Amino acid sequence: MDDLPLSDQPDITELTTARLRLRQWRREDYAPFAELNADPEVMEHFPSTLTRERSDALATRIAGAINDNGFGLWAVELTETGEFLGFTGLSTATFDAHFTPAVEIGWRLARKAWGHGYATEAATAALDHAFGFLRLAEVVSFTAVGNVRSQAVMTRLGLTKDPHGDFHHPSVGDHTNRVSLHVLYRISASQWAQRD
Repeated sequence: MDDLPLSDQPDITELTTARLRLRQWRREDYAPFAELNADPEVMEHFPSTLTRERSDALATRIAGAINDNGFGLWAVELTETGEFLGFTGLSTATFDAHFTPAVEIGWRLARKAWGHGYATEAATAALDHAFGFLRLAEVVSFTAVGNVRSQAVMTRLGLTKDPHGDFHHPSVGDHTNRVSLHVLYRISASQWAQRD
């Protein structure tokens, strides 16, 4: 029972790449998701690590958004083994900032999945879906100023840093917090279509 998806809706999009499957969440994903959310290195550029309760609540919200929209921050699994690696996908940023509302491309992978190109591979599939199937005009991505790994992925994907886009993330609250200041990256549908 635990391996059943959290939705039985037939119209939920799943994406596949050479090595990965992006799919709806399952209950069995919650434990490894909690492990990565409790890892201080994975969560270095967030205000804090997450308790199991907060991690489970986040997974449930993410699965609910996929259920409602047919897409979202998909669970990412390694096709060869079925191993859960984290999430990658699209979400609607509705907090108050100069560029919202907007659709964001984002990812969070377990540390053991770093360095294999999985984030770029999964995010490429998500952006193909965003611009191809969903016909979005633009997708953004943002992260704390110090998160150079994620910024490198954004650059590999073809997003460009908005030189006037820096903002304090409202969910952090305290502007003096080391992860409050965020950088903003953008890519348009035409830029995605013209990438090499």
